[in-house]
Amino acid sequence: MSAAPASISPVNAVVADVVLGALVEEGRVLLVHRSPHKRAHPDVWDLPGGCVEDGESEVDTLERELREELGVRISRDAVSHLYRLTAGPADEPALVSAWMVSRWQGVPANIAPDEHVGIGWFALDDLPSPAHPVMRNALLNALRGTAADPSYNRSRPRLSVTSSRR
Repeated sequence: MSAAPASISPVNAVVADVVLGALVEEGRVLLVHRSPHKRAHPDVWDLPGGCVEDGESEVDTLERELREELGVRISRDAVSHLYRLTAGPADEPALVSAWMVSRWQGVPANIAPDEHVGIGWFALDDLPSPAHPVMRNALLNALRGTAADPSYNRSRPRLSVTSSRR
């Protein structure tokens, strides 16, 4: 089965199937290392997120997923859209929407160890290959913007790469 090419579309009234969130600060982004047992994109570093539930907006999903997976509460006024793409197999495509989050409450932690084997902060030069090439470009542009913006340099407890693998 061949994968459908990724395509980008503008944000519109259509709600995505999957919403991803990029927590960004001081020129770094928080990524999760997906479990090798996941059906979609196993064993790769990716943005945290998940499926939109009935009645949710994309930002509602973003808020719920980041709370469930990382234990943080996002500031809805500090959210901006990064990209939207269609990806996956041709017979089962998914509309993916990614958002940048520049403020939140709480210290991100891997509270969904069945979904992720680790989490970590990555700078521009250290970004691993993400599941989608479009994601890498969007993250690089977002990180370049936050690294140059001193308003993103808040004091916050540091988090390094963690893993439950041995």
